[in-house]
Amino acid sequence: MTTVLCLLAVAGSTAFSAWIMRDVIDKVFYKQRYDLLALICGSIVFAFAVRGIASYLQAVLLAKIGNNLVARYQRRIFDHLMRLGVSYFTATRSGQLAARINQNVAGVRDLLSLTLTSVARDAVSVVGLVAVMVLQDPMLSAIALLIAPPLIFTINYLMRRLRRVTREAVEYNSRLIGAMQEATQGIAIVKAFTMEEQLSAKLGILVDESEKRANKIARVSERMSPVSEVLAGFAIAGVIGYAGYRAAYQGVPPGSVFAFITALLLAYDPARRLAKVQVGLERALVNARMIYEILDIDPHQRDVNDAPDMKVTAAEVRFRDVTFSYAEKMPVLRSVSFIAASGETTALVGASGAGKSTLVALLERFYDLDSGAIEIDGQDISHVTKRSLRQALAYVSQQPYLFEGTIRDNIRYGRPDATDAEVEEAARLANADEFIRLQAKGYETLVGENGVTLSGGQRQRVSIARAIVRDAPVLVLDEATSALDNESELRVQQALATVMKGRTTIVIAHRLSTVVDADKIVVLEEGRVVEQGSHHALLAKPNGVYARFYRAPGETGLELVDDVEPDDNRPEPSRSQTKIAGGTHR
Repeated sequence: MTTVLCLLAVAGSTAFSAWIMRDVIDKVFYKQRYDLLALICGSIVFAFAVRGIASYLQAVLLAKIGNNLVARYQRRIFDHLMRLGVSYFTATRSGQLAARINQNVAGVRDLLSLTLTSVARDAVSVVGLVAVMVLQDPMLSAIALLIAPPLIFTINYLMRRLRRVTREAVEYNSRLIGAMQEATQGIAIVKAFTMEEQLSAKLGILVDESEKRANKIARVSERMSPVSEVLAGFAIAGVIGYAGYRAAYQGVPPGSVFAFITALLLAYDPARRLAKVQVGLERALVNARMIYEILDIDPHQRDVNDAPDMKVTAAEVRFRDVTFSYAEKMPVLRSVSFIAASGETTALVGASGAGKSTLVALLERFYDLDSGAIEIDGQDISHVTKRSLRQALAYVSQQPYLFEGTIRDNIRYGRPDATDAEVEEAARLANADEFIRLQAKGYETLVGENGVTLSGGQRQRVSIARAIVRDAPVLVLDEATSALDNESELRVQQALATVMKGRTTIVIAHRLSTVVDADKIVVLEEGRVVEQGSHHALLAKPNGVYARFYRAPGETGLELVDDVEPDDNRPEPSRSQTKIAGGTHR
């Protein structure tokens, strides 16, 4: 309400400034009523004071409204992105997505600024001034308004030209900013492989294309200026010519003409801005449409209607004839069936690309199955809420990721209500407490972008601490010790052995020491389960896949270790450790 009153005050004071000109000319100068001079001057000062205060309040209030709407859009976009499945982010480059969202939100800000400030302020002012013009002289108003049809035609023509170029410009700018972001994030690789010239050439092409489209947008949008200036010149010249003719041959007093011309000149600037606003509005609308293209993406993994929360007791995980493929490609998994028994450790082994990490991703329900089912305590995970499912899982990925904030914050992400003591105990169990306390600020040390201030092994240990503090009934380890040195790995394995007690654990095997201690080993080959059993039972099959892995480390990614008891049927291994390489199937 206050904003509307301010807009009306600005429009009224502006219109009054034009209206008073008739009395200034006719009464003060023409009829020489100098006794009215003080009253007229005081009213003019008052009108301008009202206009200044109302303009300030209007600008502040409209800016608050615009900023609030932009903030709501930002929250809405982020909330929507968090509901989208992993497949969307797999197919979309993060740098380009971030740049595109940033540009489009800025476009929405421009749209709101144009509509709430320029349009609201200028449109109301123009309406008030046109009212003054019509009241002063309808004939002169008709002459002045003859420019409206060609002006509207020109604006519509320019709009059609502008839409396509603006969308292209946004796409190229997002690619450019995304490429710059990726280059800076991967600067170590850029330097190591002397990629500076290659990336500079690639970015140079994007910069040139972006510059061309920006120049084209400028050429198209600025064509409004000469057209509006020429049309305004004809309108003002016509008004002055007709007014001069009436004053010379019909004896019409000049006051109303001066008031009309004042109103016309005062209306010219807001009218010209409104004409240009239409051009800017079209550019902003392109950004708004692209924002809604993201908001209109339907999450593919919605919870089913009235889905219950998962109730986990024994925490038995069962895979039933699971078949899955990425984006209609050849199946990655084919009729995979096995049980991860309650409170036991199940190891997944196989060559790189066998589908081990895909099984973990499906258990987390990052993707939906093509066929089959995954059950926890007999509950199909596709029929319960994703939130309750994932709260029952503690996950450590093979690529540890840390978020902006302190080390303590990153561990506490595992369970937001964890106390400081619980966070530090989890770090101790993950063999991270010692190096954390050596940091300048201990647990309050900022980790930098994706933990850049920490080594790979340190990031992994913080990630393991995050899983430990979650205290979930099912523990999922996707090559959790792959980034650790031998000494740190031994300590973490000991810590994990304690944490794994009483929990159902699914681990993608990286070192054979993990496999030896597992209650069950599931061997995958080309997306199928080919063997299941304990370490010794599988080695007892001389022609089995697992036994072949064990016998031929060089060909299958196995690495010998000293803490594995030698099998009776093969020579004692040298003092190293056997390793079954894993990897995500993509």
